[in-house]
Amino acid sequence: MSHATPTVVIVGRPNVGKSTLFNRITGQRRAIVGDEPGITRDRMYGLAEHDGRRFEVIDTGGIVINDQEYIPSQILRQAEVALKDAAHIIFLVDGRSEITGSDRDLAQMLKRLGRPVSLAVNKADTASLNHLAHEFYGLGIADIFPISSEHGIGVDALLDRVTAGIERESNAEPAAAPDESIRVAIIGRPNVGKSTLLNQLTGKERAIVSPIAGTTRDAVDERVTHDGTDYVFIDTAGIRRKSKTKEMAEKLSVVMARRNIRMAGVVLLMLDATEGIVALDSTIAGYAHEGGRALIVCVNKWDEVAGQEGQKKNEFERNLRDEFKFLDYAPVVFLSAKTGAGVARLFGLIREVYQSASQRISTGEMNRFVEELHFEERRIFYITQASIRPPEFVVFTDRGGPLHFSHERHLVNQIRKRFGFRGTPIMLKTRAKGTPRKRK
Repeated sequence: MSHATPTVVIVGRPNVGKSTLFNRITGQRRAIVGDEPGITRDRMYGLAEHDGRRFEVIDTGGIVINDQEYIPSQILRQAEVALKDAAHIIFLVDGRSEITGSDRDLAQMLKRLGRPVSLAVNKADTASLNHLAHEFYGLGIADIFPISSEHGIGVDALLDRVTAGIERESNAEPAAAPDESIRVAIIGRPNVGKSTLLNQLTGKERAIVSPIAGTTRDAVDERVTHDGTDYVFIDTAGIRRKSKTKEMAEKLSVVMARRNIRMAGVVLLMLDATEGIVALDSTIAGYAHEGGRALIVCVNKWDEVAGQEGQKKNEFERNLRDEFKFLDYAPVVFLSAKTGAGVARLFGLIREVYQSASQRISTGEMNRFVEELHFEERRIFYITQASIRPPEFVVFTDRGGPLHFSHERHLVNQIRKRFGFRGTPIMLKTRAKGTPRKRK
């Protein structure tokens, strides 16, 4: 996000409704919402506008000041990074519960920052519950607003105060240019090093890293510019088998991870070199392949694999190609997210596979390709490219029906040999010449 955009940070102890308020203000269902405390752990960013004033909203994990356990202490560190540059802080409390020690500790910490703070008393769903807000004057914060994050009650009044110091944007300003950044989703099983890779790519501790599987729940994203190209990296929650996913938050994490795969331009599939290839890796790779995403396979923790370097790599890649036959187009990178070895290479490779997926071949070029093509299964009259990301081709033949798998694979390989398309799946559709297109 741009540093010129004022930031509004939402803080509070666990399970007071911060993510619901974040979604309400941004108008998007970005953050996972549920009844379990501690669902949000990393910082979540979103853009919002109120009364002509644009600002950035940051949702933080539930803060418990004196909790020394690893995850809560890391949540506090993440929140402190966001609070340091905040234009305004929304301190959210639960209006249906009494003031807690955690509320008092957090109020003291916020007052020491010297930043503008508004106290939002959540879950005041009816006018009769507004009196609950008065009980929170004891926290020593003057600006108090009874709200309901879920129903939107009182949120406009809160935002009037929060954005009072932000200048309105001039109507004369030109419309923002479309976002041309490359969205990159980092996917894989829990604890294979996705968050560590995000931190290495961004050069900062953007995501919480721990040996505890399932630490990341929300998708964490960060914008990076490298050699003139803008990238948005999305660290997704570790995808588990459905039978292993019991908590509601983890089930929603898997749904959100698959959604981020669909929205990405490029996917980084992370494997753990120390554990080898397991069945779940193939399932996760299938999600990206079926979604038509450009793909790079990242073999992480390679620094922990002992033995002869070249021989080990060749052996690992042979096994990988045998297991992932459907990913024969995907380049493989051996790296260490922890030390940074091999990570810098990813930027250029991401750009290359994204450009491959965005490549468009003219009908004239495809016709010349067909003239030189030796294809015996049926007669091909011509081929035209219908779309990009993924590249999709319509093959007009002398009879209807799909091609046999082996013949389709042969044709795809011939297209790759002629035009490249490294790192991206290629989709084929066959149509008998003269068959009218069905109307939708």
